[in-house]
Amino acid sequence: MRTAGLGKMPEQWRVEIQEEKDKADKWEQRFQEIQRRNEALERSLSESQKENGELKDRVIVLERSLHQYRSQNSTIKLKASLSKIEEMEKRIEELETELQNGEIQIKYLKANESHSNEQLHHFQNQVRSRDHLIKKAVVQIREVADHIQTLAVQADTLSVKYELESDRGQELALLLRKIRVLGTRAKLYL
Repeated sequence: MRTAGLGKMPEQWRVEIQEEKDKADKWEQRFQEIQRRNEALERSLSESQKENGELKDRVIVLERSLHQYRSQNSTIKLKASLSKIEEMEKRIEELETELQNGEIQIKYLKANESHSNEQLHHFQNQVRSRDHLIKKAVVQIREVADHIQTLAVQADTLSVKYELESDRGQELALLLRKIRVLGTRAKLYL
């Protein structure tokens, strides 16, 4: 019965290790997804900063134009320029808000990335630890199987010797045959 139980243990460990590896793979996928989102947000942030710079340059140009219009006493053009400047300032404020929101999202994603990395390392350590235990168990199983093989050879020799002597000898020979059967099963683990 113990031999049958030993045969099932490596299979259960393999299943558990596979489950842990699957979990680690899922965390790895989630980590990569977060990185992709982070990169997209950084690109968006960079584009927003560039657009913000361009808008500020345009505001400077428009302010210069405003000074020219004031000197020319063109009130209609001045009102149109002021309206454009106000729109630009409003757009700048919107972009600055988007920029701040993007920076907050980047901080959040970086914090999640760090947490995901910690969990990934934890799962990888668990898998390594279980691999190590399984290797130890397999070595022990092989040692037991080897020992049973030796006992089976000795049992074979003894069963021939005692089989003919008495009823007790025949019982002993039967017991030794059972050991031989266990020895045959143990070969599977060698």
